[in-house]
Amino acid sequence: MSLNSTPTSDRIHIGIFGKRNAGKSSVINALTNQKTAIVSHILGTTTDPVYKSMELLPLGPVVIIDTPGLDDTGELGILRVNRANMVLNKTDIALVVADAASGITKYEQEIISKISEKNIPYIIAFNKSDLIKNEKKQTEKNEIYISALTGEGINELKEKIAAFAPADNIKHRIVGDLLEPMDFAVLVVPIDSAAPKGRLILPQQQTIRDILEAGAVSIVCRESELRQTLNSLGKKPKIVICDSQVFSSVSKDTPEDIFLTSFSILFARYKGNINDLIKGAKTINELNDGDKILISEGCTHHRQCDDIGTVKIPRWIKQYTGKDIIFDTSSGGEFPDNLTAYKLIVHCGGCMLNEKEMKHRIKKAKELKIPIVNYGILIAYINGILKRSLECFPDLKELL
Repeated sequence: MSLNSTPTSDRIHIGIFGKRNAGKSSVINALTNQKTAIVSHILGTTTDPVYKSMELLPLGPVVIIDTPGLDDTGELGILRVNRANMVLNKTDIALVVADAASGITKYEQEIISKISEKNIPYIIAFNKSDLIKNEKKQTEKNEIYISALTGEGINELKEKIAAFAPADNIKHRIVGDLLEPMDFAVLVVPIDSAAPKGRLILPQQQTIRDILEAGAVSIVCRESELRQTLNSLGKKPKIVICDSQVFSSVSKDTPEDIFLTSFSILFARYKGNINDLIKGAKTINELNDGDKILISEGCTHHRQCDDIGTVKIPRWIKQYTGKDIIFDTSSGGEFPDNLTAYKLIVHCGGCMLNEKEMKHRIKKAKELKIPIVNYGILIAYINGILKRSLECFPDLKELL
């Protein structure tokens, strides 16, 4: 991931829904002016959601998600439709593609109902309008007649998609709003067997970019070099930001008059979830023997021998509570439908998930009254430094 590229998690996600052969893939190709999606007359060509990052003017960086047909049949077909429905959890704008000749059928109506329940702005595009040229085309504000074949209405559809973009899609700052020009921010980045060789992980890249945009200075070091780095600087840093795994050692080496927090905590605030996650941390004291905890990650990666999600966090929780806890794990796009067995959900920072999906997961837990916390906040709480790690956020004083 280049520092110049917009991460997938920060792009507006546009979900494309419709029946098989309604022309969803053709519409995507017409919108992007390239052969992005496979087009075929064979029913069910798109068997799984397909994600494509691109620039869609006048909107900007987006992820377009091509989904399986809503009228797919058979055992596999039902699974594909369920996958299409799951895409709604990360969709910022929904585009429902219907056949202009057939209009709205029960399949489109069902997905529109689900879209409306989730308060997702949506547009209905009646495709293949070139086949009904002599018919009257009366449309509502969120409807448009188009032809992926001839290009009719495609530019207007782009404009309509941009107009329907959520007004609250403007992203929060990661750390830039806490910094003044020429402030120093020290980033503590472990280089171990779990670190991707030759590159920084996404939260570190994004944080550096945000520091640069604030006109501040980022200084990157390993935890073993932090004390020497702080002593060698010409002035006191405004903040030290560390990986959650080294929170305890970094806290000891960082003077009390310097703000300290973690990438995971910054991303909890960045995605607008920090208040709920702070509340979730405190419930660790209520755990009992035999309780189950779900540890969920938004990405998939190769598990190391001392992996944070499957090894370190379970070990730290058991040491802190002294209880015999049972742990389940999930990763990537999978998040369990049934959460009722869990007393606590511990989630990663969610850097690979867009804000929509992260908030969906938290909302799902809240509706079931299951506390949820992320890695950084939990680790800070266990180490007794949560209050300190939140002091850099003036709007969170009431939670300290």
